[in-house]
Amino acid sequence: MWLDRLSGQSTPSALPASAQDRSYSPAPRRSNHLAPGPPIRPAYGVRTSSIGLSSKADLSTSSFNSPRLPNGSSLRQQLSPPADVTNPLGVLEDILGKLSDKVVNGSEDRDGRAIVQKPSHLAEGIDFEGLSLHAFVDRASQEETKKAHQFSAQTAEEFENGKDKFEDLHKSILSSLMSFQQDLGAVSAEIETLQSRSAAMNTRLENRKVVEKLLGPAVEEISVSPAVVLTLTEGQIDSSWVKALDELDKRSKTIEGRFKDSQKTSAISDVKPLLDDLRNKAIERIRDFFVSQIKALRSPNINAQIIQQQSFVRYKELYSFLARHHSVLAEEIGQAYINTMRWYYLSSFTRYKQALETIPLFAVDRNDAIGADPNTQRASANKASQPQHDALALGRRMDVLKRPSQSALPSHLAEDNKQTHYLETPFLHFNLALIDNATAEYSFLANFFSPAISFQTISRHFSAIFSPVFALGHAYTKSLVEESDDCLGILICVRLNQHFAFELQRRKVPVADGYINGTNMLLWPRFQLAMDVHAESIKRATASAASARGAVSALGLSSTAGASSQSTAPHMLTQRFGQFLQGVLALSREAGDDEPIGNSLSRLRGEVEAFLMKVGKGFGSAGDRKRDRFLANNYSLILTIVGDIEGKLAAEVRDHFEGLRDSVGGT
Repeated sequence: MWLDRLSGQSTPSALPASAQDRSYSPAPRRSNHLAPGPPIRPAYGVRTSSIGLSSKADLSTSSFNSPRLPNGSSLRQQLSPPADVTNPLGVLEDILGKLSDKVVNGSEDRDGRAIVQKPSHLAEGIDFEGLSLHAFVDRASQEETKKAHQFSAQTAEEFENGKDKFEDLHKSILSSLMSFQQDLGAVSAEIETLQSRSAAMNTRLENRKVVEKLLGPAVEEISVSPAVVLTLTEGQIDSSWVKALDELDKRSKTIEGRFKDSQKTSAISDVKPLLDDLRNKAIERIRDFFVSQIKALRSPNINAQIIQQQSFVRYKELYSFLARHHSVLAEEIGQAYINTMRWYYLSSFTRYKQALETIPLFAVDRNDAIGADPNTQRASANKASQPQHDALALGRRMDVLKRPSQSALPSHLAEDNKQTHYLETPFLHFNLALIDNATAEYSFLANFFSPAISFQTISRHFSAIFSPVFALGHAYTKSLVEESDDCLGILICVRLNQHFAFELQRRKVPVADGYINGTNMLLWPRFQLAMDVHAESIKRATASAASARGAVSALGLSSTAGASSQSTAPHMLTQRFGQFLQGVLALSREAGDDEPIGNSLSRLRGEVEAFLMKVGKGFGSAGDRKRDRFLANNYSLILTIVGDIEGKLAAEVRDHFEGLRDSVGGT
């Protein structure tokens, strides 16, 4: 290419200085046809200084007189372009662009010159418009200069025209900057204020946390939450109401303690009247609640124990609170309960007693005594409608002692019961009901009223409630045994009463001991009187045996007197005495030495021995064999009947009759 030609031509010949200084000739130069290379294009006039070096180089090629230099000469190093001449490579770089580093830093030839690589894209079809390269470049430079002058003139004119606008804009910008600076200062001041306030708030927050940590428990001790106040004033009385009342009680105790001590503060003085009003409201609601429950106890056919457990025991804390803060009202509530329950139990047991009185009972009187005439017993008008029974035989009457823990007979069943019983049956059921209710009531009183009141006061309350019932029970027991000579029935009642005493002791109900002792005082004297009736009947039988005919009558034999006088069989009175003795001894297996049974039996036994001795005289004098056989048979019969009975008293009786039998020669 032409660039290669410019950079790859042989070194131009040296020109003399005169040739360099002479003026330029416009005549065309003749080519040196001897020189190698293509013909040289005609030179252009010097318009700019950028191509002067190139033009002079072209002139050196047309000199015929200059000697040729051998290849590899250093003429190129000897010649240097003028200082005012532009480097043609720079001009080309301005036109074509700067060569890339890859081209400049590429490989070199043997002379150290850079080998320019072929561009990847070549511009084709460049229209020079018939101009030379220098002219083409000058025209482009002049157009750019013209555009620059036009732009500069236009810009100055526009600047002159828009000077006022720029000044206004400048002033506006300055005003905005000043305003922005002022706003920025205000914002900065506000930020500083906020920072200081934030720091102050953080400090106050920390101080409040410290104060809250110190004062929180103290404030909590004397404050009552709105929920507690609302519950106590308007809520229904239930478990949550009891919890709220307990919370109020704790706060009241704390405030009362601090109010009395030296820790009295304005807060406590302000809160105390409010707590007093709230406490009074709670007391009023407690009073109304217990009054309504006491009224419910007076309702007909009501089960008092259900109300006691669901309404009183469940909310016993209410009465304790009432007793602590209003003792007078608590005593009034307690007295109202006592009066109500006294009426409740008295009316209930009165109805139950009337129901038990409808049960038919066997009538046992003097005609059923051991020495009474059996014909007289059958002829008694009082016993005409009664079924046959043996009042002197224990039989199955002892079964009530084997299952004394049975429940009391209900009133409606007692009223419908048409079966005839002995006196221990109604005595058992009445006292079972009384003992069970007494136990339940005492347990309730001890559970409900304690620890508000002492156990001595609770015992007095119990006595006030049950004293009419105890009096009713004693009256009923007296009515059962007062006209009866049923020793076995009375003794069974004594054993039942002893069992009730043991049961009350096991249940830890000492307040009913007075009733038990009073019942014993009714039963034992009547038992002794009934034993005396039997002893008197035997004494009368002994008196009637004074004559032989009387003896025969006393023997109760249906045979003739002669036949009777010859019989040594046991007497009927001995049989009746043996059955009665067996019953008494069976009921006295665990009898104590302090009981009057031993004395009564000794008297009765003496009367029987006197009777047998009196009757035995009809068989002969003392030592008569037939008389001794008669006595031995009677003693043996008694020993046979009581032989299986256990107990200390039974052993003493057996030893006594064995001695009597042995004394008359019996075996």
